[in-house]
Amino acid sequence: MNGGRPGPILPGPILEVQAVRHAFGARQVLRGVSLEVRPGEIYALLGPNGAGKTTLVRAICGRLKPDGGDVRLVGRDPYRDGAARAALGLAPQALALYPQLTVAENLQVFASLAGVKGKAVGEAVARAMAVTRIAERANTLVRQLSGGFQRRVNIAAAILANPKLLVLDEPTVGVDLTAKAAIGEALTHLRSEGVGILLITHDLEQAGALADRVGFLRDGEKVLEGPPDTLIADAFGDQVEIEVDIGEADAAQAGHMAEEGLSRDENGIWRRLAPDGYVLAGQLGQRLKAQGLAPREIRVRRPSLEQLFALVVETRRAA
Repeated sequence: MNGGRPGPILPGPILEVQAVRHAFGARQVLRGVSLEVRPGEIYALLGPNGAGKTTLVRAICGRLKPDGGDVRLVGRDPYRDGAARAALGLAPQALALYPQLTVAENLQVFASLAGVKGKAVGEAVARAMAVTRIAERANTLVRQLSGGFQRRVNIAAAILANPKLLVLDEPTVGVDLTAKAAIGEALTHLRSEGVGILLITHDLEQAGALADRVGFLRDGEKVLEGPPDTLIADAFGDQVEIEVDIGEADAAQAGHMAEEGLSRDENGIWRRLAPDGYVLAGQLGQRLKAQGLAPREIRVRRPSLEQLFALVVETRRAA
């Protein structure tokens, strides 16, 4: 081990998954999934619950032998080869930390468990804390930290042995905006050093902002893959999204909104896509006022990864 200093960037993919299949009894969970993660790339794996993400991650981490297909991490089988598993850092969704120890003590323990030895332990711990911006809490007990800081410690523990591939499972669950920004900065820094990052997340805003490529799983199959902006442009063309906030709406008002082609999301915001959205937004505001509605706000924005996710989940679009 080199104490956490970045190593050379590999010439080929760090992770290769080829036609992986797996079933639990009669239930087929993975149906021939293929993907790769390259050095210095953030790849976001997206999909609804039950899509097969967790099973695929277990196969990538060498914790499950798939029924068919092939997984190669730095060219080796992670299920059979300890050297392949040593090239991987995992920050699981369930925090794997010792709450009764300080941040520094946790990282020292995990560095030793990862095979970092001697003075390299201190170097690895210092670098991991610097990358995740947690050095100010080095002597704080983990149980006294906020959820956001605990997530950052979890990531720091995963990078102590300078992994070639970093796998993060829902790294922003339960964190505030400050912690979310710090996590994003850490991942961007690691990418610049040539680390390949596999990000499994339901945080579509972060995935859209950080990922070089995204892959969508649905019912155990990869149904779409590519750069987020390219996929969004392909799916929606010149359409933009109109968002209307009218606050509480009675049945008659909701009916007027529906007549305008708007649908309400879980936050009570009404939305629709339109190719001439800026013109339509102005006309829409006038028509709603004529119906006795007073919109608090009407916004126009480009379609996002959230809209693409809904499209992929709700339709049978082919990869």
